[in-house]
Amino acid sequence: MNTVVVGAQWGDEGKGKIIDILSKDADYIVRYQGGSNAGHTVVVDGKEYIFHLIPSGILHKGKVCCIGNGVVIDPSTLIREIQDLDMAGIRINGRLKISYLAHVILPYHKILDQLRESKRVHKIGTTGRGIGPCYSDKVNRCGIRMVDLLNPSVFREKLRDNLKEKNEVFRKVYNHSGFSFDKIYKEYINYGKILSDYICDVTLILNKAVCCNKDILFEGAQGTFLDIDFGTYPFVTSSSAVAAGACIGTGVSPLRIDKIVGVAKAYTTRVGEGPFPTEFPAEFQNLIRTKGNEFGSTTGRPRRCGWFDSVMVRQAILINGISELAITKLDVLDGLETIKVCIGYRYKGKLFKEFPYCLDSLDKIKPVYKELSGWSQSISGIKLYKNLPSKTKAYLSYLQDVLKTKISMVSVGSSRKDTIQVRL
Repeated sequence: MNTVVVGAQWGDEGKGKIIDILSKDADYIVRYQGGSNAGHTVVVDGKEYIFHLIPSGILHKGKVCCIGNGVVIDPSTLIREIQDLDMAGIRINGRLKISYLAHVILPYHKILDQLRESKRVHKIGTTGRGIGPCYSDKVNRCGIRMVDLLNPSVFREKLRDNLKEKNEVFRKVYNHSGFSFDKIYKEYINYGKILSDYICDVTLILNKAVCCNKDILFEGAQGTFLDIDFGTYPFVTSSSAVAAGACIGTGVSPLRIDKIVGVAKAYTTRVGEGPFPTEFPAEFQNLIRTKGNEFGSTTGRPRRCGWFDSVMVRQAILINGISELAITKLDVLDGLETIKVCIGYRYKGKLFKEFPYCLDSLDKIKPVYKELSGWSQSISGIKLYKNLPSKTKAYLSYLQDVLKTKISMVSVGSSRKDTIQVRL
């Protein structure tokens, strides 16, 4: 079974935990897009692991974890993750594979990212990790790939050619002194030596695995509404975060995908700028943010919080072909007297039941809510669906009905064991 796991909101849905759980039944786990701007958090036996580039399935012994060609890689971040895993006693020798074709984030990408954001009147909310500029170089056909770090003469020529143009731009446009060729060259050739044992033809490895009927789990970063095409543009990431990106970002045919699992929080969050129709008022937002520990695992930035938006999740189900959903952080709603679900948007007297992509209207629309009863007792620690409070089950049942998609898994805590298999 080849499965894609994709976020159905604005990222931070808890995909890392769901991927970790599904990894036990997979042979290969592969990350297919994004970069170190993503963060997947997994808690095992009380210990928290945060991954930015390495698939969280690496925590399972014997699993092969791949970083696909669709990912942009900051080598220093990747090496630090490898070292952290080694210090934690998790051996990855022979289990981590990095695509030859993945593009490399260089120092000038990070600085350009930050300088561009600083000059914007309307901020995007970028993490400043160099993701967008690296993808821009990829599209502009001047990018440097992981395979280039293994060939000093090729890397030297490409880097020199890039810096000739980029240093001109930095000096004349941004009043920045530019970058030293020698410093970057030495630093990144060393990264290539450290990572050389991991860099390989991931596309070939995965397609051979498909032919041998191995199970592959495709891991997305961010979420549907941060997708470069289908997100709330321009407040999006720079890659294809939807399920279709799994094929582009790995070289595995769409015909080989068997199932697509969507992940959504029991409420909604987003980091950074952009429209957010169901966002909570400030006081209630602070309450939920604190209760749900809603701070970015990559940047530490506070996440904006709001009610569950069924309009956007229905759109995510449509775009991705999601066949089942995992609902996370349901326990954060414990103790609320009422819970709201957005079922439509009202704008200039008109009711929208479908997701409107016009940013002007999306920024000004008013959500239309269905109110449901909350539950007073804590659901943390509950292992079986039948033991959930009746009002909790009613909430899940309503979500399933309004989304017309089955809910197969519910998370009621941060630990791997705090997950309920659902039979609605």
